[in-house]
This record gives sequence, structure tokens and C-alpha cells, in this order.
Amino acid sequence: MAAKTDGFSAAERAAMKERAAELRAEGKKGAKKAEGLEAVLEAIAKMAPEDQALAERVHATVTAAAPGLSPKTWYGMPAYANGAGKVVVFFQDAGKFTYRYCTLGFQDAATLDDGDMWPSSYALAAWSPDVEQRVAELVRAATS
Repeated sequence: MAAKTDGFSAAERAAMKERAAELRAEGKKGAKKAEGLEAVLEAIAKMAPEDQALAERVHATVTAAAPGLSPKTWYGMPAYANGAGKVVVFFQDAGKFTYRYCTLGFQDAATLDDGDMWPSSYALAAWSPDVEQRVAELVRAATS
């Protein structure tokens, strides 16, 4: 059963704005991170409500599981990059290419290697505690 969400709470939005201001105060490098965070939040805000709800949960889970990743947009999609600026994980909303599901994808900078073949993207149709746990595990593995 999917967890019901109405999106980010007012307190969550305020905290993200405060974090963006803190990053800008850190100087040029911090300002770039703040711009990336704001771009991700803007990209999420433009999505259809059902995609937006999933994207917000992905954003919260990725930033909690891998605080070292920097949010940025990648082809207009929310993405999270490592210290070298390479995208590790991204979220593609269903509306982007009129798919029937959203996608959580990993780029080659992700360390998910498992033998000669492994998944690099996942269909994401609904959010639940199990999905949240799996996404967090994948993101931690991708950044280890």
C-alpha cells in the first residue's frame, strides 16, 4: 500500500530554503550547490501531482541516505552528483516522456556493479516504507 503524501510540508520547504541560503553563504562552491538544490526543487514543482509526490520522497530519501551527493538537474530531471560532479542517481517523472511509471536511475558513477549484469534503473509506481528502504539501500550502495 502506498504511503499518502501531500508533498513537502511547510516546515520541510522552509528548511530547504534555509539550507540553500547557508550554501550560498559558503561562497562560490556553496552557491553552486544552492543553485542545484533550487533547480531540483523547481523541477519537482513542475511535475504532475502524482509524480511530484514520488519525486519529493525520492529527494528526501536520497539526501538523507547520501548527504555527500549534490542535487542538480540533469536533462531537466532531479539528479544527485558525486564530488567530481558526475551524476550518480536521477529521477525521471512519468510525464517527461509520457511513460506509465516514474524511473529511478543510476549512472555509471554509481557503484552498483554485481557480476557481469545488474539493474541500473527501476520503475517507481508508488511510495511505501518498503520502497523507501530499498531506495535508501540502493543509494548507499551506489555511493560506497
